[in-house]
Amino acid sequence: MRSRSGRHPSASLAVFLSFLWPGWGQWYLGRPRAAIGQAALAAIATLILAFAFRDGLQALAARLFVPSFSLSLLGLIGVLALLRLFSMVDAWRRVVPLGRAGRSRATAVLAPLVAVILASHGAAAYLTWAFYDAGSRIFVGQAPPAAAPSTPSPPQASGRIPPTIAPVDDFLATPDATPENEKARITILFTGIDSGADRQHALTDTLLIVSIDPETGQVAMVSFPRDIAEFPLYDGRTYTGKINSLMTSARLYPKLYPDGPLPTLTKELGYLLGVPINYFAAVNLDGFREMIDLVGGVDVVNPRTISDPYYDWLDGKHWGFYLKAGPVHLDGRTALAFVRSRMGAGDNDFTRAARQQLLLLALRDELLHPAMITKLPSILDAASRTVRTNFPSERLEEMVALGDDVREEDIRRFVLGPPYSYHPPTRSTGGTYILRLYMDKLAALSVELFGEDSRYYTGPTAGP
Repeated sequence: MRSRSGRHPSASLAVFLSFLWPGWGQWYLGRPRAAIGQAALAAIATLILAFAFRDGLQALAARLFVPSFSLSLLGLIGVLALLRLFSMVDAWRRVVPLGRAGRSRATAVLAPLVAVILASHGAAAYLTWAFYDAGSRIFVGQAPPAAAPSTPSPPQASGRIPPTIAPVDDFLATPDATPENEKARITILFTGIDSGADRQHALTDTLLIVSIDPETGQVAMVSFPRDIAEFPLYDGRTYTGKINSLMTSARLYPKLYPDGPLPTLTKELGYLLGVPINYFAAVNLDGFREMIDLVGGVDVVNPRTISDPYYDWLDGKHWGFYLKAGPVHLDGRTALAFVRSRMGAGDNDFTRAARQQLLLLALRDELLHPAMITKLPSILDAASRTVRTNFPSERLEEMVALGDDVREEDIRRFVLGPPYSYHPPTRSTGGTYILRLYMDKLAALSVELFGEDSRYYTGPTAGP
């Protein structure tokens, strides 16, 4: 056999050329038809991959959460790996008849290059599968409401709940409001569910609503303090318990709350704020701590010194929590304390809610850092055990693009403490600390933030 140059071909070179690009080794060996066929297949596969990367790594990562896309990409990675292996082995088979020396040289080159292909394509396949697996578990879609246990007498008047609560996944169901078009406002409820093996409760102690106007790029972040109570329900009744127990009450007493646990909570918060909530994202705070550690911690600017001598680290020791004001780096443990502590001097549920908003933005910045790519499988695994959302994975790319365009000054952050709520004397509430909303002030804020999208909006000429 002679190469296209008329000389005896180099076995090592033929195998290496097929490694660089399928078909090159065949062309070198004087087999143009095989070369063109293999090269064309490799070109088609590469063009499809290039198309997937067309909008950058962030957009690709968002697409990988869509199961159909990640499975297709996984198949493409496998096809390209098989094509490269076939081309190299084909080149090797064509040159091994040249003798023992040629076989030895070809095999010496072939073996490590096969290992390189298996390792590189295997790593790409593993990462793609990690996205598929995480996306399948995080984006729950139309999850049905969980069945609730029967109880003889519902405690509606107090809103109190029994101590034993089902796992976080049992709370998941789907809000029924969806945007009518791509330009419609997107509003998401983030619930931080404080649960764990060492705690006999699962209360939604974080209630954060994020609303994005795709046309203007304006973002509103509104936190409902956990102690808000005695508020009007969207069905005309009044809930006398605290708002952080509403979802659990809805789960335990389905006859009183036929919409189901999470739909009841989302409809209610949307009703109070005056804007429909389209989607939810439920985050288990224990898993959130793990995610913070996996990204190497987060950097925030702590607005004020935290001195909470009563903070419970939930490890059997009550050491308290102290954190200086200014720029700080938080690992998972201190980040969880940062968003849970509310008993320090000058602290309350309002300052805690503001810190929760800060930490969410800080984690977003860390996750978008290019250095996170090597940690992605671990981060995705932790996220799949931490987050559940009914946000369509198909729209995640759109949200990533919107997030890239949002400037810090476009984000307006509010906590519905004073002046939007007040604390009545505890002697009038049976000794329980609660907050009551000023509905007129909340309505004014809603119109200010959402304009005509607010249910409180009555027209540009309407009086107070």
